[in-house]
Amino acid sequence: MKNVFFYDYPVGKIGIAEDDGAISHVFFCSEKTPDGYAAAETPLIRQAAAQLAEYFEGRRKVFDLPLNLQGTAFQVAVWKALQAIPFGETRCYQDVAVETGSPKACRAVGMANNRNPIAIIVPCHRVVGRDGSLTGYGGGLPIKKLLLELEKRHA
Repeated sequence: MKNVFFYDYPVGKIGIAEDDGAISHVFFCSEKTPDGYAAAETPLIRQAAAQLAEYFEGRRKVFDLPLNLQGTAFQVAVWKALQAIPFGETRCYQDVAVETGSPKACRAVGMANNRNPIAIIVPCHRVVGRDGSLTGYGGGLPIKKLLLELEKRHA
């Protein structure tokens, strides 16, 4: 069963979706709700919501949830590489490309970041331009900046 529920956080309303016993989407409410999901709060969604609350309080640096990462093999490799970026640190697109074994795939890494269905938990906000500049983010650059500042304060 596919379920989604919405919670308020310091960055605004966030939807958390579960599909078949794993978190499948975490998205800002300016984004589209996944098709085919029923509005229902499940124990796993509640657990994810609690871990996100701990993250925003600076008490959680690593998420411990089953994830349902659905994408191409390359996208999944990028999303797994993002999860290896430590709390409070950033990497540039080329760093992530090298980590996936495709050092020339910087643009493809950017596209995979753009398609990341599980915001914050799969921390695409930790990827910045080579010069350290903030680059695109699904929730908007102000939210990306807020997340990075939160992590630096609590690192």
